[in-house]
Amino acid sequence: MHNPVILTCAVTGGDDTAGRFQAVPVTPEQIARAAIDACKAGAAIAHIHVRHPETGKPSMETALYREVVDRIRDSGSPVIVNLTTGPGARFVPSNTLANTAEPGSNLRPPIERVQHIVELKPDICSLDMGTLNFGKGVLVNVPAHVETIAAAIRAAGVKPELEVFDTGHIALSLDMIKRGLLDDKPLFQMVMGVPWGAPASTEVLASMKSMLPHGAQWAAFGVGRAQFPMVAQAFLLGGHVRVGLEDNLYIAKGELAPDNASLVRKAANVIDLLGSRLATPAEARVMLGLASV
Repeated sequence: MHNPVILTCAVTGGDDTAGRFQAVPVTPEQIARAAIDACKAGAAIAHIHVRHPETGKPSMETALYREVVDRIRDSGSPVIVNLTTGPGARFVPSNTLANTAEPGSNLRPPIERVQHIVELKPDICSLDMGTLNFGKGVLVNVPAHVETIAAAIRAAGVKPELEVFDTGHIALSLDMIKRGLLDDKPLFQMVMGVPWGAPASTEVLASMKSMLPHGAQWAAFGVGRAQFPMVAQAFLLGGHVRVGLEDNLYIAKGELAPDNASLVRKAANVIDLLGSRLATPAEARVMLGLASV
C-alpha cells in the first residue's frame, strides 16, 4: 500500500466556461457547495476562484472570496481551502498598436492580486511561478511580481502552492527557495497540457519531477482529456493529484461531468485500482505541515 494520496479539486476556475456549461458553479453559494461536496467525495483540498454571480465571468472581488470561505468554514467541512492568486496576469497585446492591451486583458499590480489572501488567510494559496503563452495572449508573471506576491503570502502565514507550467518555472522556484524568498518545503503543482506549457506526457512529467528538491511534496494534473491519465501518472511517479471542472468538463469521452464530485469519485477509483487511497483532510494537513483544525 502506497502512502495516501492528496486530491485537490479545482471547482470552478477562471476561464469563461460558466455560460456554456451548466455544471460550472458560479455564485459563492454554488462554489462553496461544490467544495464541500468534493470533500465528501474524497477531496482533501478545494482550489477556488470566484465569479460574478450575475454574469458568471471571472472576478477578483475579495467580498466574493470572503463569502465562499465563510460558507465553507461555517458548514463545518474539514476541506482545506486553497485560494488562487492567478487572476490579474492576463495580457492580450494589440496586433497593431504599441504597448496596448486588447479586450481580455486584466493586468493588475501584484499586491492587488494577493489582497484577498492577506485578508482571508486561507490554508493554502496558489502562486504562478512564471510567464506563459496562453490562448490569444500571455499570463505575465515576471520574477519581481512573483517575489512581491510570495512575500505577502509569507507575511500572511499561508502555505504557497507553486504552480509550475514548465521547467523554467521550477528553476525560478528553486532560486527563490535558495534566496530564502520561499519556504524550503513548498508544495509544487505541475500543470500539464496547457497550450503552450509543459505537454501532458510521462517523459515531461518525469523530467519535471527530477528537478524538484529531494523529498518535496508535489502534485500534477492534466487539462482536458489528459485529466485522468495524469491522475494515474502522477500517482505512479509518487505525486499527489488534482481534478475538477476548472481543468476538465468531461467525465468520459463525449459525456459532460454533472459536477465536481463525480470527477473526484472517478479519480478515487483510479487511485484505488492502483493500490492506494485518497488522504483525508486531516492526513493531508499533517503531510503538508498545516495547522490542524
